[in-house]
Amino acid sequence: MSGLLLLGAHRSYHLYRKETDMRKGFNQLCGIITNELGRQVLAGDAFIFINKPRTHLKLLVYEQGGFTIFYCRLEQSAFEVPAFDLDAKSLELTTDQLHFILQGISLQTIRYRKRYQRTVLNRGE
Repeated sequence: MSGLLLLGAHRSYHLYRKETDMRKGFNQLCGIITNELGRQVLAGDAFIFINKPRTHLKLLVYEQGGFTIFYCRLEQSAFEVPAFDLDAKSLELTTDQLHFILQGISLQTIRYRKRYQRTVLNRGE
């Protein structure tokens, strides 16, 4: 195991919609992922759980033969979460959104500016 959790575009990030009891450990969180979200725990995606007052956050990920839990507790304030579709069980976050949540940056005031994207043509055209 590397012992280092890398937050990057190499995995998907799923924010669980319901508030979570932070006493839950590896097995209980895996049960939520499998039974409620219908996802594969061993696929390498990261799953984010937040408690009701939004002061505690757990991120669970399986990487290189084992599970890692990242646990963050705020001494002040609360984690901001994006607006959810009330019928959705989870919301897929971008790496940037997860960083913003962890750093306490307001998701409401972020504006992305348009950037140039080069179009790649197939050589057979």
